[in-house]
Amino acid sequence: MRASQPTLVAASRVIASNRDAMVARWNEWLGERLTASRAVSRALVERQLRLIIDVLAAMIGPLRRETKPIWVQVTEHYGRIAALRGLAAGEVVEEMQYLREVLIRHLAPTIAAMRPRQGMALLLRLNRLVDKGVAMAVVGYTDALVHTLLPGDEPHGNGAPTVNPEELQHELDLIARGLQTVMSAARH
Repeated sequence: MRASQPTLVAASRVIASNRDAMVARWNEWLGERLTASRAVSRALVERQLRLIIDVLAAMIGPLRRETKPIWVQVTEHYGRIAALRGLAAGEVVEEMQYLREVLIRHLAPTIAAMRPRQGMALLLRLNRLVDKGVAMAVVGYTDALVHTLLPGDEPHGNGAPTVNPEELQHELDLIARGLQTVMSAARH
């Protein structure tokens, strides 16, 4: 069962047009976790959430092959940032699972208006993408934790990762530019 091209494009548009509302809801669910760390700003996490939804919107649409590596990058980055925020592994999974619920809530009217087969195909695709995102976030999280355990990685030897907010912003800039490049190439 495959979702048709018009179905995917419609879902992509709904996600893109509801991005800010989806991020606001996701932020609400994250609550205190967003401000639990002084190492990572709330603005950085919110920017990351917006970028995740932007990439997901592209993954649903006709650019899914081109944006697949970007999806891996942005979700791994989310996991690395989660480690810097001091989250437990289960919390990283839980936060990414919120994305699934946000998507379903915002796409429900669109899915309900589709033929059952199309709606089911779309839901299956969304679930696969979120599952892949969860897995990659856990990979990023684990990599960040392992990095703190390796000798010589940390100049202070205390196992706590050094956090350079400019570097984190730069990484998000690179991911956003990658998405923008793919989107621009598709328009031409």
